[in-house]
Amino acid sequence: MEIKDEDFTKDGTVDLRGRPVLASKTGKWKACAFLVGYEAFERMAFYGIASNLVVYLTTQLHEDTVSSVRNVNNWSGAVWITPILGAYIADSYLGRFWTFTASSLIYVLGMVLLTLAVSIKFLKPTCANGVCTKATTSQVAFIYTALYTIAIGAGGTKPNISTFGADQFDDLNPNEKRLKASFFNWWMFSAFSGALLATLVLVYIQENLSWGLGYGIPTVGLIVSLFIFYMGTPIYRHKVRKTKSPAGELVRVFINAVANRKYDLPSNSSMLHEFDRQYYISTGKRQVLYTPMFRFLDKAAIKQEGTNISRQPCTVTQVECVKLVLGMAMIWAVTLIPSTIWAQVNTLFVKQGTTMNRHLGPTFQIPAASLGSFVTLSMLISVPMYDRYFVPFMRKKTGNPRGITLLQRLGIGFVIQIIAIAIAYAVEMKRLQVIKRHHIFGHGEIVPMTIFYLLPQYVLLGIADVFNAIGLLEFFYDQSPEDMQSLGTTFFTSGIGVGNFLNSFLVTVVDQITGRNGGKSWIGNNLNDSHLDYYYGFLMVLSALNLVLFLLASTKYIYKTEFSKVEGCDVEMEGKGLEVSTLGLQV
Repeated sequence: MEIKDEDFTKDGTVDLRGRPVLASKTGKWKACAFLVGYEAFERMAFYGIASNLVVYLTTQLHEDTVSSVRNVNNWSGAVWITPILGAYIADSYLGRFWTFTASSLIYVLGMVLLTLAVSIKFLKPTCANGVCTKATTSQVAFIYTALYTIAIGAGGTKPNISTFGADQFDDLNPNEKRLKASFFNWWMFSAFSGALLATLVLVYIQENLSWGLGYGIPTVGLIVSLFIFYMGTPIYRHKVRKTKSPAGELVRVFINAVANRKYDLPSNSSMLHEFDRQYYISTGKRQVLYTPMFRFLDKAAIKQEGTNISRQPCTVTQVECVKLVLGMAMIWAVTLIPSTIWAQVNTLFVKQGTTMNRHLGPTFQIPAASLGSFVTLSMLISVPMYDRYFVPFMRKKTGNPRGITLLQRLGIGFVIQIIAIAIAYAVEMKRLQVIKRHHIFGHGEIVPMTIFYLLPQYVLLGIADVFNAIGLLEFFYDQSPEDMQSLGTTFFTSGIGVGNFLNSFLVTVVDQITGRNGGKSWIGNNLNDSHLDYYYGFLMVLSALNLVLFLLASTKYIYKTEFSKVEGCDVEMEGKGLEVSTLGLQV
């Protein structure tokens, strides 16, 4: 059977050897099926650690509340910050597949070390009659070495596995583009499944059977999922890097703009330097159309007359790529407070839960960290409802293939988060009232109030994440320059990382300020004699102010608009800002 040009993918993707691939035999959901297993096990491993790490640090290593919260936030922040380096390596040197391959092995090594740290007798504190000795310096060093080895491995896996999955769909094929519209929803659904197993099963195993078994299960799962991942190698699609140094081109735009700062901009943007349409058709690159944002950068594309031209002007497309990065940075900045709110799930919410009645029946006691499973459960329920009901309903109303714009999706999620932290504030006030009524002020005393009072805040944060977590991942992938989509995705991961660091900073500063001169710390070791409600109220005010800033940033943001060549026709792929009509095609 003769193979025609139209049988190959239209976006120029290739196989691992660099050969063009057939659209019918590669990519799409059949390729992603080999990827989702890894994502589920990786999330199970991460949340199996993150959900209960604050408990391990306080009960096994005997760290105080503030130190344990700070250390969990710092580690979690590192896990989400290191993807910046991994994405840069992927976009500039190795590509997504090989960067992921090397990093996944480092990740597995870290999991093996962590399992050993909590399993082998001389690597963990000794315990007798329920009392554990303080961990030695070498024991603490070993467990943190294991944790930060995992963080390094995550740096190359997190930004590349999801973008590699999105690469399996051809943007220039209308049928595959429709499939891709649901990709991030269902990708995160698989991730949530792994997180659910972690918070329901692994946390219980860790606290009631063995920490070593609780970490060993996801370690074995990761290894198995990697074997499955490589089974799909023959049908994977790989993006061809069309720019040697994407980051270098960004720097060149800034240099040219500064060098041309004394020149006046032309009255019409068409007078700026740009290659003709045929150049983009022949090279397979995408032309990014002019936008009026950050106009100072337009000076990098000013054409200079005469023979003594000191430097080659940048193209409008190159300038617009820098504008995209700056625009994403603007949105990124207003996601930090929401990430700080989410950091409470694995830290203060857990410590709060340990003070409450956790019994189901006369003997069974729920691990405090297991309540995090309701975040995941609400996500798992909400994702199909969002994808199958909300999007089609809103699509009919707006004409937008996504139902609502990406920034509108984020805004809805941020509002739900504010409601969640307001409920957390109200529940903590109720807990303190019960404490006062029953005269319970001792450290470790259980408050006669069921832990399920915390349930609404967990459920609401799960629903919020369907809007803002998935929305952010899709937004940063979608709005990134073509050759920087791994690096663009790290706007999502780094926002979570900085949010964790910010929470660590806030907890430390608030504790020092409120506890100085013998005062009562808002976040003391004894939460029964603290004012955690004040801290939640503080976060609620920050979140409300941040929402105002988000709305201001959204009105200024302009979605990227591209032209590409498909089957002899010019196809415009564009998006609208939050403040304008959502009619038309948005990508």
